[in-house]
Amino acid sequence: MARIAGVNIPTNKRVVVALQYIHGIGPRFAQEIMDKVRLSAERRVNDLSDAEVLQIREIIDRDYRVEGDLRRETSMNIKRLMDLGCYRGLRHRRGLPVRGQRTHTNARTRKGPAKAIAGKKK
Repeated sequence: MARIAGVNIPTNKRVVVALQYIHGIGPRFAQEIMDKVRLSAERRVNDLSDAEVLQIREIIDRDYRVEGDLRRETSMNIKRLMDLGCYRGLRHRRGLPVRGQRTHTNARTRKGPAKAIAGKKK
């Protein structure tokens, strides 16, 4: 099992798919990394040599912001919005949808499970 950027990537999958297990690397970046290392799309993780794994690891460390750094940056951006007191920051602070979605119905992912209101039944 190869360990890249602090993540154990699955051994029996193709490298392009396995790289996407790293937070911050999607299909596009995975393909870019494959092109930089000059690996074919059919290669699987268990077929990689130690030198190729090391090369992938170096490219990710040098060129991409992944895992802990990316999560920290995202949370700092949200914290900055909350400290500013702008509309988006207030929505984050209250745990409501940030991007203009309706809240009268739906929005259960952000608001949590529905709370029963006493005295509603007649």
